[in-house]
Amino acid sequence: MDLPIDHFRLLGVSPSAEPEAILRRLETRCDSPPDQGFTHEALLQRADLLRRSADLLTDPADRAEYEAALLRLSESHPNGTVGLDLPTSSEVAGLILLWEAHGALEAFQLARQGLQPPQAPALGSGREADLTLLAALACRDAALEEQDQRRYESAAQLLIDGIQLQQRMGKLPDQQRQLEDTLQRLTPFRILDLLSRDLGDQDSHQRGLTLLDELVVARGGLEAADTDVDQPGSLSQDDFESFFHQIRRFLTVQEQIDLFSRWFEGGAADAGFLTVLALSAAGFSRRKPEFLEQARDRMQTLANADLDPMPLLGCLDLLLGNVKDADRHFAVLRDPDLQAWFLNHPGDRLAAQCEYCRAWLERDVLPGYRDVDSAGADLDAWFADRDVQGFVDRLDRKACRQIGSEEMTLAWASVEDAALGASSEPAESDQEVESEDSGATPLWQQRWVRPAAAALALVGITVAGSALLRRNWNPAPLLPEIASLPAEEEQVEETLELGAVSSPVDDEPVASLKANLEPSVPSEPLVSDDPSEAELQALLQGWLDAKALMLSGQQADLFVVAREPLVKRVELERAADQAAGRSKSIDAAITTIEVVDRKPQRIELLAQVAYSDLLQAADGTVIEETAPTVFIVTYVLGRDGTQWLLHDYIPGS
Repeated sequence: MDLPIDHFRLLGVSPSAEPEAILRRLETRCDSPPDQGFTHEALLQRADLLRRSADLLTDPADRAEYEAALLRLSESHPNGTVGLDLPTSSEVAGLILLWEAHGALEAFQLARQGLQPPQAPALGSGREADLTLLAALACRDAALEEQDQRRYESAAQLLIDGIQLQQRMGKLPDQQRQLEDTLQRLTPFRILDLLSRDLGDQDSHQRGLTLLDELVVARGGLEAADTDVDQPGSLSQDDFESFFHQIRRFLTVQEQIDLFSRWFEGGAADAGFLTVLALSAAGFSRRKPEFLEQARDRMQTLANADLDPMPLLGCLDLLLGNVKDADRHFAVLRDPDLQAWFLNHPGDRLAAQCEYCRAWLERDVLPGYRDVDSAGADLDAWFADRDVQGFVDRLDRKACRQIGSEEMTLAWASVEDAALGASSEPAESDQEVESEDSGATPLWQQRWVRPAAAALALVGITVAGSALLRRNWNPAPLLPEIASLPAEEEQVEETLELGAVSSPVDDEPVASLKANLEPSVPSEPLVSDDPSEAELQALLQGWLDAKALMLSGQQADLFVVAREPLVKRVELERAADQAAGRSKSIDAAITTIEVVDRKPQRIELLAQVAYSDLLQAADGTVIEETAPTVFIVTYVLGRDGTQWLLHDYIPGS
């Protein structure tokens, strides 16, 4: 065998070492043989080779001749390797010394070669056992050397070769297990190595994605709280999060969508939230609102007690043009600090929501993808995009068809003119939105009025644009806040046939209960630091009574009980009725309330409301009637300074 090592390196001494130093080194090496389990014969041959090298290097004549030979070889072959020609009987000992001299890679390759036919030793022989053990030890050390050089995939391939060799030999299960453990520990580094390579190397990239998939599945998800860090290859949650943060920037947004979706469908609930973020990033960066719709649908399916979905749903609905739904989501936030931020924002509610949405995109959504520019979130460009405008238009038409209510021939322009005192001549762009299935779309069915034009109003926060912003935000509904959702329309139709609905309170008919109630519009604001349930119920009843008075054409001070956006909403609804020559009579009463959440600056209530209404033309003809029924409504109160005001309401069932 031609062993790729010289006498100096084999013995472990410097080329300038004196004879005394060489002899001391010889003694140390002979007294400290490797104790991993080599046969006695191999260790004796190792000591014999060490003594031969020491004899040559301590003899002046032999050493001079050897050094001259080394010099000639280096001159003729500058990049060549000096070798020692060993007899077959000393091959194993020579490979052991090569391994000890930090030539692990060469030792592994030569040992593996020695175990292959036709050089394979006799089965069960000492030579076979020694070569098998040496192959395992040298393989692991060679892999560690490659790892130190950050050649992680090269290290992994060495380990795979070593494991396959040990499996074929079937002699050393403990050594095989150690190689497997080392390979497992290497997995995160391999993934980083493979994914960080140029995208042109698709084979490496796909191999990295496969390994990442296998790693997360083996962990049981992205947040495997029960991971045993003492197990080989296991990462603590902190280490895994650091690793995952590093590799995300090497993955495209579509790759992350595919991975997160697969993990979520496989039972890793923690991947659902990342799927939402990836879909949002893909949708916003590519101007593909359908991805945002998928993100919203996925977000609604997630169940996580630690995660408040409302801010995310609010942002997604805002980007999809669902301004009314977005406002409802933002009205029921759990985080008191975020609630306070919205309450104290100097602009109106929609301006605050746009600002929050932009920050959410820049901070949480767009960073972390190989192919997404996270430089900034331009909402103006988003809403000006033709594909976005077309998608929102289609959603509007679809929503109108689903509601399926009677049409009302009232142009949006006429509502604006009546409410704001503008000219009664409607502009061309302000005409009614045409439905695919029918004529004019009723105002109260529109989630977004002219999305293309309203986009600029949505993102504008200047003083000049604030009026248009308020007009296009939450157009005044023709039904009050307790009007039934689409799923409740069947219940309303049924009550028309039955004539009355019984109240859950003592089974007393709703109509009888409301007949005994008198309007009780508060004259003084509610300023108590800790309002009682009676005070809260009085405020809500005051809101219903004041609203009923205004919609009937009388005067009432809504500002005592509600914020300006809600007051403006009622004013627009009354203006619409007045422009059409109609009047509305409403009977509404709070029957029960339940405090769902109470904080120093925010109170959330769940109320039962007994309700009926009558819409009449100027000549007294009944246009529409809602029979007595009961609704559940969530009310959100906020403290503006010292005064408690109604901030929003969310219809329930």
